[in-house]
Amino acid sequence: MSRFLLSARRILPQQDFLLAAGASITTPARGKASTPMNTIVMFVPQQEAWVVERMGRFHRILDPGLNVLVPVADKIKYVQSLKEIAIDVPKQSAITSDNVTLSIDGVLYLRIIDPYRASYGVEDPEFAITQLAQTTMRSELGKMSLDKVFRERESLNVSIVDSINKASEAWGIACLRYEIRDIRLPTRVHEAMQMQVEAERRKRAAILESEGVREAEINIAEGKRKSRILASEAERQEHINKASGEAAAMIAVADARARSLHAIAKSLANADGKNAASLTLAEQYISAFKKLAKSNNTMILPSNPGDVTGFVAQALSVYNHVSNSNQQMLDSTNCQNAGTRLNPNKVEYNELNEDKNAVKMNIE
Repeated sequence: MSRFLLSARRILPQQDFLLAAGASITTPARGKASTPMNTIVMFVPQQEAWVVERMGRFHRILDPGLNVLVPVADKIKYVQSLKEIAIDVPKQSAITSDNVTLSIDGVLYLRIIDPYRASYGVEDPEFAITQLAQTTMRSELGKMSLDKVFRERESLNVSIVDSINKASEAWGIACLRYEIRDIRLPTRVHEAMQMQVEAERRKRAAILESEGVREAEINIAEGKRKSRILASEAERQEHINKASGEAAAMIAVADARARSLHAIAKSLANADGKNAASLTLAEQYISAFKKLAKSNNTMILPSNPGDVTGFVAQALSVYNHVSNSNQQMLDSTNCQNAGTRLNPNKVEYNELNEDKNAVKMNIE
């Protein structure tokens, strides 16, 4: 064997020889410190537990600080660290309830709470807890669908921790927490999920766009409605104002006409009033004949349009007839009022007869 090592040292460079020689040397597991020799007086560091055997049998656990051992009989068999330890859980495959294969790994945080059980209850605590974490992870993932794995990742971690603590209680190890670090999906499943996400985003975008169009149309319709209402109110107010103006104008015209007629009536009461009226009618007659040639409307003319004197006399006779009729009606009204004042008993008698006849009709 020494000859083989010497020949290898000559053939290989020094660095490669060190690598080749180190390949056969097993590195100590994490958390396992080399057991110290019994020097009678021992100093135990903080957060460490030294398990002492006396003559091959468990004797006691050394506390941090100064400790005295019996030489030859006592031996430090195990050194356990009481600090929190982080262990990488290797990547593994698991199948969900909807038959999707996942590649998942994580980190496990644990602490030794009973050095005696951790030393004598299991051969390799780190290996045992890692295998337990992997099997528990597969079991928990098999109960969930793919979508539920992503939604309830925290509850999955809690379930794995509870399952590990139930099994590792006999080993004196407490699992503090478990964190899923990475989840890898098959390529086709990953592409399908990407398409689903894109479709969902397009759906949301279409919904938002349609809602925006709807809101815009509602706003436009609301604006048109308000504008029409305002326009109708403005038009109504305009018609009201216009009607008020026309009514005021008509009242003013009627007032002016009444005043002019009152003035004309006073003028006609004078001695020369009829002559003035005859002159006015003659002038209007002549001015009307002047406009006949300027318009092409069909009109009815008197048989002798040149007889102005006859036309004026005819107009005056119509005026006198209307005046006499009005005077007769006024005289008859005055007489009736006078008769009523003279015979009040007769009026009351007539009213009583009318009431009596009405009562009879109601009885029948």
